[in-house]
Amino acid sequence: MAFSSTVFLFVFLPALLLIYYCKLVKSNKTRNIILLIASLLFYAYGEPIYILVMLVSILINYTMGLLINKCKEENKNAKIVLIIGIILNIGILIIFKYLNFILENLTLLTNKDLTIESITLPLGISFYTFSILSYLIDVYKGEIKTNEGLLNIALYITFFPKISQGPIIKYSQMQEEINNRKYVQKDFTEGVIRFIIGLAKKVIIANYIALIADNCFMVGSMSTATAWLGAISYTLQIYFDFSGYSDMAIGIGKMFGFNLPENFDYPYSAGSITEFWRKWHITLGLWFRNYVYIPLGGSRVKKPRLIFNLLVVWLLTGIWHGANWNFVIWGLIYFVLLAIEKLTNLHKNKKFTKTIGHIYTLFFVIIGWVFFRSDSIESAIKYLTEMFTIGKKGIIDVTFIEYLKQAWFVLTVGIIASFPVTKAIQKIIEKKEINKTIINIVKSVGLCAIFILSLSMCISSTYSPFIYFNF
Repeated sequence: MAFSSTVFLFVFLPALLLIYYCKLVKSNKTRNIILLIASLLFYAYGEPIYILVMLVSILINYTMGLLINKCKEENKNAKIVLIIGIILNIGILIIFKYLNFILENLTLLTNKDLTIESITLPLGISFYTFSILSYLIDVYKGEIKTNEGLLNIALYITFFPKISQGPIIKYSQMQEEINNRKYVQKDFTEGVIRFIIGLAKKVIIANYIALIADNCFMVGSMSTATAWLGAISYTLQIYFDFSGYSDMAIGIGKMFGFNLPENFDYPYSAGSITEFWRKWHITLGLWFRNYVYIPLGGSRVKKPRLIFNLLVVWLLTGIWHGANWNFVIWGLIYFVLLAIEKLTNLHKNKKFTKTIGHIYTLFFVIIGWVFFRSDSIESAIKYLTEMFTIGKKGIIDVTFIEYLKQAWFVLTVGIIASFPVTKAIQKIIEKKEINKTIINIVKSVGLCAIFILSLSMCISSTYSPFIYFNF
């Protein structure tokens, strides 16, 4: 069930809010039960079969947490239990997400047909697997006590705003609010506003720009300008699609008393690749830093080891995104760029990051998105060839002009909104001390107009799933 679907907007969310804030419901424990049931229903709506996998996974990992804690208390080898838990969870992820990919490559190597029938990817399996792994590791490290109870752990894993596309958070980040959250009207209002902004990002900008990106990536031959327009369109589409989802998730969390962490901080304004990855999918970057990069030694090691650590992290980051070689290449591109920046300290050079660094970063990010969007390495190389050579269609063709005529306004809004322009405007308004009542009226009218437009587009348009549902 997508946040932008009519079922969610007009049935699921309103009904859940009415039940959740019913006067008969008073304790957080009762509200936790309501949220857990709602989260399971949310998941089952799209994945009725795999809800069993989810429930079994919760029971197994809760038990694993108890065993790890018991072994620690009895001075037994808790690390063995942790390793078993990690293997089990990664094993399930491999079976559902990577088994066919592995068998396809073994088929090519052995000339024997080892492929099996296609396995449907459970919704959000990459995201909730990482949540589970962080829980087990943190129990082992002593950061979490296992006396929280099955209900709390189940809610942490299944909480519907984050289950399908994150943010990926540690249990300790939700722990206090699961037990003792408070309900403030201001937070609820902020949540509604954040949800409206996220919905607009998805249905008004991302879905519209996706038409250009999809058409360009499906065409065999195009002009140089059209190829660049398609790549830039996808660059904007994936940002507004994923950051829009994150805004909606954070907004929904606030409506129910939870403060989920930020996942984006205007990444296209970055002056280096290092800075870009501090601003893009922040919670995924933090997960790899905390559970892979730092345990390997981080950056406080000799240069050969540093390169190895970066290679491991970015190979895993690429593979995490999908079972395809183009994702591996995408990850390796960032490995090379980040290794260069780490070894030369280029990302710390203010003269570079404030000038040419922005162009350099956006250039390589766009190139990376071509590999990310393409179905294979071959198709990515073919598309890049169209971008950097003048083919049969020349530099500019009729298609480019038509696309620009149709979408120039949305593209312009998308480009401007990709940068912290609104923050700058807010600072100017605060300095000039403009009447707050007028500002609030303008904001309210604007939000209402955006919400009505977004709803009308949700009703009239065909279903368009979020990009990161695939991962």
